[in-house]
Amino acid sequence: MVRNFKILCTTFLVPASFAANSIAAGLPAFPGAEGFGALATGGRGGSVYHVTNLDDAGPGSFRDAVSQPDRIIVFDVGGIIKVNSQLTGSNNLTIAGQTAPGEGIMISGHGISFSGKQNVIVRHLRLRSGIGSSRGSKVLNVSGGGNMIFDHLSIAWGRWDNLGFTEKSHDLTLQNCLLGEAIDPQRFGALIDSSTNITVVRNLWTNHSSRSPKGKAHMQYINNVVYNWGGTAYGGGHSGAEWNQDLIGNYFIKGPNSSNTYAGQFSKTDLVYHTGNLVDLEPDGTLKGRPVKEEEFKGMKEEPPTFKPEPFNKPSVPVKIQTAQEAYETVVETAGAYLHRDKTDTRLIAQLMSLGTEGAIIKEESEVGGPGELAGGEAPKDTDRDGMPDAYEAKHGFNPNDPADGAKTDASGYMNVEVYINSLLDRKTR
Repeated sequence: MVRNFKILCTTFLVPASFAANSIAAGLPAFPGAEGFGALATGGRGGSVYHVTNLDDAGPGSFRDAVSQPDRIIVFDVGGIIKVNSQLTGSNNLTIAGQTAPGEGIMISGHGISFSGKQNVIVRHLRLRSGIGSSRGSKVLNVSGGGNMIFDHLSIAWGRWDNLGFTEKSHDLTLQNCLLGEAIDPQRFGALIDSSTNITVVRNLWTNHSSRSPKGKAHMQYINNVVYNWGGTAYGGGHSGAEWNQDLIGNYFIKGPNSSNTYAGQFSKTDLVYHTGNLVDLEPDGTLKGRPVKEEEFKGMKEEPPTFKPEPFNKPSVPVKIQTAQEAYETVVETAGAYLHRDKTDTRLIAQLMSLGTEGAIIKEESEVGGPGELAGGEAPKDTDRDGMPDAYEAKHGFNPNDPADGAKTDASGYMNVEVYINSLLDRKTR
């Protein structure tokens, strides 16, 4: 299939010289994509849409951007987009939050759903709902969807779970994200339920009462850091069906609100492989994890999980596994929308680094100051609106007046505009 390449929110409409057979077989969504969702192509081969304002709806808004399929979405504005209802995404989207000027982009007030959708790439956004969102809603929700990867997102203030991968969702990756402070009435981290081929890697889970996440799925849970859980940190599926959960190289660090149960709610139908996991149950400001013990996996009715000798989940793009100590250091440095950490993420990382002495499970976001402010900034000039700024095009031998060159592919198999948006992550400033 060949998609037409169009530049949206501008007067240029240019057909692409991009064909599906030019996509390299097995090309990751972006360099560094891992796990079961790593082969999502997102909007590759589609059109570039420029988000030009912070409005809730209308031309140039983020809501309008995600309303149609086959798009690579870039941002000409930075700041907070306050939405009055849940956003609904489409198929075949790439959302490049790293292109936003200033301190980046936050979606505030309600979350976004990709339920029933396929083939999505989302990177470097702050997604934060709040007490005004619907009871039972999730900040990021995928029900019955597949082939997606979510990378370097900051997710907070969901009124039930911050995240949901449910109802036979499949081939999803959540990597390098920061999930924190789910609020009333449940204050849960994530429900991963009745789904297959799920990768959850190098994320920070902090200040949740439970479900960091609930693992009722065939899933990899690798190199995550869980801090200041309430009743339990990682929760088993405890269902009638068997679910294979591979727990590798994670770090559980007790905080001010934590019980001593860091792995609970299992039953014998939870088929668990675990290795290299550490737990620190002494919240005294120093990090001194010890190996996780099988007898500490708690069951719903004193029924432990069934432990397996080998991992079950094996994606075609494997995860590069770190030690639990290395995972902690990586999360501190780069979890969430780390290019410009705002006050919320800075505070949550500082709590983690207090190693047990700071942190709190909250009822609503007003307790911690709410969304606050996020500086905007001026986007670099992009005369032909192909998603690549003029200065970048001139430096790399493209024509700033030719809107077709962003759609062409280089030797790597990525579109030129993809090469540009991926290159923005080389500047690791905070």
